[in-house]
Amino acid sequence: MTALEPAGPVTERLRVQGRDRTLTVSRRSGAPSDAAPVILALHGSNQNAATFRAFLGGAFDRFATEDGAVVAYLDGHKGHWNDARLSNRFAGRIEGYDDVAFVRAALDLLVQRYHADPARAYAVGYSNGGQMVIRLVHEIPELLAGAAILSATQPAPENFAPDVTQDRPLPVLLLHGTKDPLVPYSGGQASLWGFRPRGPGLSAPDTAAYYADRNGIIDEPTTRRVTRPGRRGAGYVTRTDYRQAGHHPVTLFTVHGGGHSVPGSKKAPFLMGRTNRDLDTVAAVSGFFGLRTPS
Repeated sequence: MTALEPAGPVTERLRVQGRDRTLTVSRRSGAPSDAAPVILALHGSNQNAATFRAFLGGAFDRFATEDGAVVAYLDGHKGHWNDARLSNRFAGRIEGYDDVAFVRAALDLLVQRYHADPARAYAVGYSNGGQMVIRLVHEIPELLAGAAILSATQPAPENFAPDVTQDRPLPVLLLHGTKDPLVPYSGGQASLWGFRPRGPGLSAPDTAAYYADRNGIIDEPTTRRVTRPGRRGAGYVTRTDYRQAGHHPVTLFTVHGGGHSVPGSKKAPFLMGRTNRDLDTVAAVSGFFGLRTPS
């Protein structure tokens, strides 16, 4: 398939439970009218749809140009999401914003207006957006075909309370840097460089094991190196796969030396740690979900 320029972006407005919500939609020029996969892109803390696209250097628009997906960048309330952590003190939680209902409404709009396929909706979240994806996986898994959690880990049991817990298995991809200064790879207290603690979380490997167990996988995982050390970015990357016939897979990309960033996209600010440039996150997510179609 030849990559084309994205059409848009288009800002859409929704009224959800009496509150105004917005999202930005990107799709390929001349996109066919038949059903297309959906990427729900959820930003990190202190971001919105526009700043998240800029933070990524437009990388996620490639889901539209290369995979033919409808890419929807949703706006959290005042730069944050009302995720399922008990420690959440963001405005969305305090003011009672229902971000799960927002995702439901956004999907309805994308199906009706953009010919999106409701059976192929994938949630991809970074940082606080990753935490929101974790909430979606537990509350509305029936609306998702898969989830990608970037720079976020499963909250510790004492810090986790989704409104409804459903155990429907899903393919789950995780990506985390070992030198993440905000969300420790090894688990523990997440914070903003030691300030504004956001509650304890599991380690990235334990998060992968949690989802493997949730998917009913009992076979041992396999790990292999997928990039070389000492090239353009931070360290090297390993891939740990949980696979078992008849069960949805779980994959953890470990970015050795990587920070609180999205590999293969625009370089993150210095304080967030190093951005690996050798791993292509968009291609990794696309391949994991089987989005990419042959040329």
